[in-house]
Amino acid sequence: MGPTTFTQAQITYSALLPTFVVFGAALVGVLIEAFAPRAVRYASQLVVTLLGLVTALVLLVTISRDHQGITAGRALAIDGPALMMQGTILALSILAVLVMAERFNSDGPDTFTQAGASVPGSPYEAKAERLGATTTEVFPLTLFSVAGMMMFPASNNLLTMFVALEVLSLPLYILTGLARRRRLLSQEAALKYFLLGAFGSAFFLFGAAMIFGFAGSLDLGAIAGAVGTVGGQDSVLVFGIILIAVGLLFKVGAVPFHSWTPDVYQGAPTPVSGFMAACTKAAAFGALLRVFYVAFEGMRWTWQPIMIVVSLLTMVVGAVMTVTQTDIKRLLAYSSISHAGFLLLALTALDRQTVAGLQFYVAAYGVSTITAFALVALVRKSGVEATHLSEWAGLGKTHPVVAGVFGFLMLSFAGIPLTAGFTSKFVLFAPVVKFGPVWLVVVALVVSIITAFAYARVIVLMFFSEPADGVQVAIPSPLSGVAIAVGAAMTLALGVMPAPLLDIAGHASQFLR
Repeated sequence: MGPTTFTQAQITYSALLPTFVVFGAALVGVLIEAFAPRAVRYASQLVVTLLGLVTALVLLVTISRDHQGITAGRALAIDGPALMMQGTILALSILAVLVMAERFNSDGPDTFTQAGASVPGSPYEAKAERLGATTTEVFPLTLFSVAGMMMFPASNNLLTMFVALEVLSLPLYILTGLARRRRLLSQEAALKYFLLGAFGSAFFLFGAAMIFGFAGSLDLGAIAGAVGTVGGQDSVLVFGIILIAVGLLFKVGAVPFHSWTPDVYQGAPTPVSGFMAACTKAAAFGALLRVFYVAFEGMRWTWQPIMIVVSLLTMVVGAVMTVTQTDIKRLLAYSSISHAGFLLLALTALDRQTVAGLQFYVAAYGVSTITAFALVALVRKSGVEATHLSEWAGLGKTHPVVAGVFGFLMLSFAGIPLTAGFTSKFVLFAPVVKFGPVWLVVVALVVSIITAFAYARVIVLMFFSEPADGVQVAIPSPLSGVAIAVGAAMTLALGVMPAPLLDIAGHASQFLR
């Protein structure tokens, strides 16, 4: 047996520069956490995080877009959809970090616990509070997760995609368990997320192994070439596709893989819930599109009926459960499930227009969601977030600005004209009517009407009910204030003037193979 010849992978560093910058900023954050004095950690971490994310976004817009191609030994594909999703993730992450940086009092961040590893109510936790400890490691954890999210939709290899899935998921498991208030609920949510996340990752990995057995490669282009040419192994291919779909559908919170979503969104620190709802959904749908548009397009008649059923169930279950919720964070969680059902329509009609519609939808929904969770963190009772709907009664009379902005976001989620939600639904549903099952769009419209009732109920409660006792709205810092203002402005702008982002999405809808 002769010696094995290794060929060095050619890496286009200019195309991968934004991802490297985010990884580098995360490593700097780890060093700050290890060596910087406690008094300067918060400011240092915040500056490094925002600087890293902004720099990565600037590099993506100015350099990476001119160096598109499949690189790193065909492991990563930097093409239009990858760049669009990466840019969306970076922009949304900047807003999310501004919200995470909110401090409601002088003794430390109110959102995150001072001792994440402590038992709730233990002497160790009390000692950490007395010492003024701060959980500044949330910033490098967020950066690591963002880096994984940037790799996820750009992965051109199932093994690379699995690594990206783990890199984005593991920090989120930790962040979920770091809530300062309701510590047991937060830790329970983190455990549920970890166990079900590991379960979903196992499905993905087993599916990748079956695809490798079918095609002899994990490269998406090679898999696409093997589909239709390799005979006698169709059952292996079909089971592999189903298992990979399960792993990816778990990340987007699609029914019947959605059970973790309401518990995790309710138990996690509220800014983390917004970050997960917006950025994880963007990364996961980017990966879903790449896998099914590039690798498995030749088997579309096999898996599209399954996606139609999953989309239908996700829309209906998400809408019905949204109407029944009495907790605002759980309401937003089930709302995100119904929106995931809408986004799955893009897999029922394979076309560039549906890719562009999904990209616009993810961006618009992400901006509104982060802003909504930021506002939820402001409404408080006895120093704790007031998340029960009864506590939001009369908020429009006592705090009309906060209630007005939140009501506007509810209208956007419902898809009312002149909001980003209406434009999003239109640009996503229109190509499905042309290339996919029209009846499913009719169902989506009916579901939108059902969810609109839940959103309208919140608006009526805020503006036409007597104010609840003891509920206050915290004054946000300039950081989260900017995030809320930008999010509300973008929700309006994408409804009134959507053309610029639609043009960008339209030009960034072609996958490289």
